[in-house]
Amino acid sequence: MIKISTALAVFLGLIFSVSVSADDDDSTDGRPLVRFDGGIGSQPLRSGPAPNAVNGVNAGGVPWEIEDLRAEVKTDGRISVDGRGLLLGGGSRIGTPGTPRNVSATLFCGGVGHDTNPVPVDDEGDFRINGQLYPAPPTPCDGPVLLIRSNNGGVPGSWFAAGILKP
Repeated sequence: MIKISTALAVFLGLIFSVSVSADDDDSTDGRPLVRFDGGIGSQPLRSGPAPNAVNGVNAGGVPWEIEDLRAEVKTDGRISVDGRGLLLGGGSRIGTPGTPRNVSATLFCGGVGHDTNPVPVDDEGDFRINGQLYPAPPTPCDGPVLLIRSNNGGVPGSWFAAGILKP
């Protein structure tokens, strides 16, 4: 009887450990939350003198262009952004990366912003963000909007590009 009880206890222990492991694999941490494929440069004005503000964030003072933008946000707040060719689309320095020399990403969910730390922009207007959004965004993210913003002093500023939401 003791041998049967011991064998049953070992068997139940194995089943329990497998079910706990399976539950851990089903967690939402690290799963894709939202993706962006392509980007839109900013225009400072909508029409007339109305500023082109998105979720309360004004666009940069002159037009901006971005060649390509891809981003993925995970449910645990990790974000990866690959931006190519963020260049001035107007003004006396047209076709250059201008100034922001550092950018950050802001993901808006339901109008609430979640920011990354700043990263440098190279001489071709390229940048990569591999970081964490603060605070972590909610799951699900309602009405997701991704903005690339100036960030020369550690505080996100005007927006220069926006991600195109991938369905």
